[in-house]
Amino acid sequence: MHRKLFTTALLISLALGVALAQQPTIAPSVERLRAHIEYLASDKLEGRRTGSEGAKAAAEYIAREFSRLGLRRSIGYDTPGMSILEADSPRRYLQFFPFVASVELGKRNSLQFKIAANPTAVPPQKAGSISLDLQKDWMPLGFSTGGRLENTAAVLVGYGLTVSELKYDDYVGANVSGKIAIAFSGTPAGDNPHSEFARFEHVRWKAIAARNAGAKALIIIAAESNFKDDPLLRFHYSSGDGDAGIPVIAVSRQAAARLLFANSSLLADVEQRLRNKAAHKDEDQTAAPPLQSVVITLSTDVIRREVQPANVIGILDGSDPVLKNEVVVIGAHYDHLGLGGEGSLASHEGEIHHGADDNASGTAAMLELARIFTQPGLRPRRTLVFMAFSGEEEGLLGSNYYVNHPILPLANTVAMLNLDMVGRMKENKLIIGGVGSAQQWRAILDAENRALGTSVSAVAGADQHAGYPIVVAANGRPIVTSDTARQFALTLNEDGFGPSDHSSFYARQIPVLFFWTGNHEDYHKPSDTADKINYADEVRVIELVARIVGDLDSSTARPTYMLAKSEASGRATGFRVYLGTIPNYADSSDGLLLDGVRENSPASNAGIKAGDKIVKLAGREIRNVYDYTYALGEMKAGQEYEVELMRAGERIRLTIIPAARK
Repeated sequence: MHRKLFTTALLISLALGVALAQQPTIAPSVERLRAHIEYLASDKLEGRRTGSEGAKAAAEYIAREFSRLGLRRSIGYDTPGMSILEADSPRRYLQFFPFVASVELGKRNSLQFKIAANPTAVPPQKAGSISLDLQKDWMPLGFSTGGRLENTAAVLVGYGLTVSELKYDDYVGANVSGKIAIAFSGTPAGDNPHSEFARFEHVRWKAIAARNAGAKALIIIAAESNFKDDPLLRFHYSSGDGDAGIPVIAVSRQAAARLLFANSSLLADVEQRLRNKAAHKDEDQTAAPPLQSVVITLSTDVIRREVQPANVIGILDGSDPVLKNEVVVIGAHYDHLGLGGEGSLASHEGEIHHGADDNASGTAAMLELARIFTQPGLRPRRTLVFMAFSGEEEGLLGSNYYVNHPILPLANTVAMLNLDMVGRMKENKLIIGGVGSAQQWRAILDAENRALGTSVSAVAGADQHAGYPIVVAANGRPIVTSDTARQFALTLNEDGFGPSDHSSFYARQIPVLFFWTGNHEDYHKPSDTADKINYADEVRVIELVARIVGDLDSSTARPTYMLAKSEASGRATGFRVYLGTIPNYADSSDGLLLDGVRENSPASNAGIKAGDKIVKLAGREIRNVYDYTYALGEMKAGQEYEVELMRAGERIRLTIIPAARK
């Protein structure tokens, strides 16, 4: 269809929701939205955690919808650096990517203590060798490095924390180089969630501090008296964990008391002294009783189980012989948080996190847009690529994989529209991010939002529409009226980066828009269920996105990419400094890859670029995002630091001056 006819037909049919001429209705369907969301957010799919059977079922459901709509499933030719979708059913729309979903215990895990005789100790220490039982007395952690240490000395390091901003360092005066560090679980503040130590609760920070101090391994003394109840016994792995660079294990309080302190009361006394000292309450400055004279032989064997989650991709070829080579991506992530754990805001793990709004709502909206644009007579001139991403909750893994393995050239991708949490609209408010990423976005959004309130009468003299008359027939009856109440109250954000999949595309200089109806009390909780979706207003969001696609298609000119104004420095992260880097959260153990660098930031001013891999920062070795975060927490605004990175196989040294976070 000619572009003007296409645009007019789309706008009028969306406004009326009825057939025009020979065309079927293309208004979004509440019933279809509800069916999609109720299935994706059902108990059957168990929260769609990346790599799970529930996520696999969701991907197959989306692929079947793409097939039913007649979307193309492969590009039909091979291009270096591009991934071909499998042609065999039911995988024909799936783009697989690597992902470490879980860890397993290997066969070479062992822990042995050798105690030297010491008759002068109280009580007297007898010589002996004791092997501990795996899972009963001790357990390696999921991010532990595999390895073996023979007859290695151990040093008690309190809580094993180094927090420069709090002027707290358990390693002062402790010579752990070449030895095994032993630390208590938790922080000196105990269970206080409002403590200044609260964000250092995770054992990852202890592992990094131990490695930075030169320790060869780290042993954590469990907090719970019953080892089976201690969170450290949960053998799991989170995306981006990589490995700690040293073996990290947990031991029960009973084993620690018997082998390190001779009895349980002495262990409790040592722990209380540490808390008093941290709170500046320890008037008795005598040293805590030393560890018994022990050497430790430790072997850790952790097997990482890889799976292949998938992006689901369907292609609608454009109708124009030239413009069909250009691509508009319409995307949404379909993964969520499974049974909780990492990323959940629920009080405990084990309940299904349904993810109806996050992001069954966006996935359903994407499917409805695919249905709209596959209707006869409405095929756009440009090619539309519909994408359902996995791994978003794990750190934008699926979208990041796609931009590094595109099925159609990124240079031909003119825009990416992302729908994430669009099902819980309140007070007519819609948030749109990425508005600063293209010169045309504001004008398009303003025009199409106003068009939402426009009603069209196909026949002059039909019943009068509510709203202000715009076009009036000869008989004085309005043909076109405008009702501002149907328009959205828009909040427009400039930044092209953000906590969803559009960020991966913007990092490749592709104009983006991010549609979001805002946060709510059920975010990342089991209570995000399908019955709470505002289906009527989600239909209106879909109408707006469809209009924007139509507007893009009405012009032969591509949206003009612009560098968007950064809004990151105002976000609360808990850190005092800002560098302006966009980390890649995929699993890593050899450095932190950067997906992007904000313009006019300390990182860009230092010469750091997207695609660089940071391997050392402020004197700290960087293996993954946790190491990077740890180093960032030690840095001070205005002070010069050295950063080492890998670029095109070459190791480069630069200097960076962090800015104060506003």
